[in-house]
Amino acid sequence: MLQRLLKWLWQGVAILDLVFLSLIMLVLAYLPGKLIHTFYRKLFRHWCQVFVAALGIDLRLHQHFQEPLPDTYILIANHPSIFEDIGIPSLFDTYPVAKEELRNWVIGGRIAQAAGTLFVQRESPESRKSLSQAIVDALQEGKNVALFPEGGCKGKRIHEFRWGIFEISLEAGIPIVPVFLHYEAQDEFEWKDNETAPQKIWKLLNLTNNRANYHVFDAFHPTDFDDKAAYCDHVHQQYLQWQKEYLD
Repeated sequence: MLQRLLKWLWQGVAILDLVFLSLIMLVLAYLPGKLIHTFYRKLFRHWCQVFVAALGIDLRLHQHFQEPLPDTYILIANHPSIFEDIGIPSLFDTYPVAKEELRNWVIGGRIAQAAGTLFVQRESPESRKSLSQAIVDALQEGKNVALFPEGGCKGKRIHEFRWGIFEISLEAGIPIVPVFLHYEAQDEFEWKDNETAPQKIWKLLNLTNNRANYHVFDAFHPTDFDDKAAYCDHVHQQYLQWQKEYLD
């Protein structure tokens, strides 16, 4: 009983910390980028870590890679839940790719925009083309980029991968670091089509199993592949193997 009480107390403090920090970051986000760019990224990652604590998620990083991670990389992951939008940047120094609709979220959207999130209108060819160039520019500046090759939140099962990011990896010569996300309470973490973001966040606050496992594996190097189709298929097959190992 005492342990549970202490857990609730700690989570309550984290929620208050999140509210206070969110207000500060929201105010800072309206300042010119040149005034905040030196520290806002670090503050954003701390905000994500506080958000994880406020939700009470037991987030665990599993490092399966044998070789050191590249200095610059493209991080990819499966996308079953809303949680990875804060889970990934809480663990990795990456610039995420997000759907354009996120930009309009009252607090999180403005904070994400100020933190350097790359936005895309998924149904617009022009927007996807602009995103590809933005990713290349970010990689050339030594920034790590994170995205979901399934093209959005597709549920707990692995869907087909889009080959765009594999083409960028080949052209830019930048390796891909795969992260497989395994939520032990798969059904509770899964973001279903009929759920709003506030509804999903409320459910995450009331999980029966709060364990989130993020498995990081050795990078895929573009020099090992001849074309984007073969590259995409190889990585997709590997994700299906991880699905069988961790989810089935």
